Amino acid sequence: MKLWNKDNTHTSARVEAFTVGRDREFDLLLAKHDVQGSIAHVTMLSECGLMSAEDAQKALDGLAGIASEIEKGGFIIEDGVEDVHSQVELLLTRRIGEAGKMIHSGRSRNDQVAVDIKLFLREAITRTRDCSLELFNCLLTRSEELKDVLLPGYTHLQVAMPSSFGLWLGAYAESLTDDMEMLAAAYAVADKNPLGSGAGYGSSFPLNRRRTTELLGFGTLNWNAAYAQMSRGKTEKLTAMALASIAATLGRLSMDACLYLGQDMGFISFPPELTTGSSIMPHKKNPDVFEMIRGKCNRIQSLPNELTLLAANLPSGYHREMQLTKEILFPAFRELEDCIGMMILMISHMEVRKDILTADKYKYIFSVEAVNRLVNQGIPFREAYQQIGNDIEQGKFNFDPTQPLNHTHEGGIGNLCNAEISHEMNSVLQRFGRNKYNTNSNA
Repeated sequence: MKLWNKDNTHTSARVEAFTVGRDREFDLLLAKHDVQGSIAHVTMLSECGLMSAEDAQKALDGLAGIASEIEKGGFIIEDGVEDVHSQVELLLTRRIGEAGKMIHSGRSRNDQVAVDIKLFLREAITRTRDCSLELFNCLLTRSEELKDVLLPGYTHLQVAMPSSFGLWLGAYAESLTDDMEMLAAAYAVADKNPLGSGAGYGSSFPLNRRRTTELLGFGTLNWNAAYAQMSRGKTEKLTAMALASIAATLGRLSMDACLYLGQDMGFISFPPELTTGSSIMPHKKNPDVFEMIRGKCNRIQSLPNELTLLAANLPSGYHREMQLTKEILFPAFRELEDCIGMMILMISHMEVRKDILTADKYKYIFSVEAVNRLVNQGIPFREAYQQIGNDIEQGKFNFDPTQPLNHTHEGGIGNLCNAEISHEMNSVLQRFGRNKYNTNSNA
């Protein structure tokens, strides 16, 4: 069944297979949203006098039944049925008769799929937000637990200055606040209703698009009918950019963990069940989880470019390759959620070494501390720098690593400002629709 079929019109099986591709597979993810959009559309048609109250009620009852089947996992797209929109209309018409054929009035498959995708993205973005918030709270909690455990800081992969596990983990928590800015922006774009834009040029029916916006819980409309269609691809790309931002944070944290777990550093360790071994070297404990997170997140970071190239140089209006955005973007949500979940597992069970900086190889990490102490005694900074530099060159540098470090400024190792970072996250979370979410109050 095809919604666009006419008498004596047939499409080559080869052409159909090529153009449909994997669309039916990903359309199953849109099924509940398609029914949701149809319920809003039918309600509006009835209120506008474009569908009788009796026919509308039949359609609404039938759609509710289909929604229940989807919820229970019993919905399929039958062989010979082109897409989810066709399947829903076919089922409805079988069950309620001619009234089922009326629900397409004032709609095109273009605005049907556009609203389905917006509803899907809004829900998927919300799940990603919640997963990211769980990781954020985990990072801040462990940052507080480990705030007094010192860690070498590096620049250019060279030993630089003292850091701490609290500073390290808190940095990635704050990175997630910026990632949430991107995700909130993607949510705002997805939270605009394209339904009623038809094929991109509106309708001669007196549709009430504000009403369907209200019924579907959108924040606002895509007002211009042509732009409602042009937002296809752009909405997906902006969402992919947000996912890529989170993925970049996870990938970088994973790389740190791979380095810190190695025998050369040995800063962190994990229970045996969270690492893997070698088939030939019995001493190995491999960071496979972090390596897989890093690899998967690198792939996710490629998605914005793939979507950019897909939509590059297209004129206004709908184009069939837009259906490919589903197979590019949809799997990324589950992939990223899995990576976030594994990161939470690993960070929650991470054990740290507490005497790292007492090793002689890290003695020069305190050179800036020595310079600053001379400055506090009244010696100009450049002279103090030269004096400590000369001591290092002559092998005379000596600094007690057990002396307390006086880093009291905002964001330093003695004043992590985790509460302020948590406040920043809470501020961003208020931008996701009407729901309010709070971060871990322990930070």
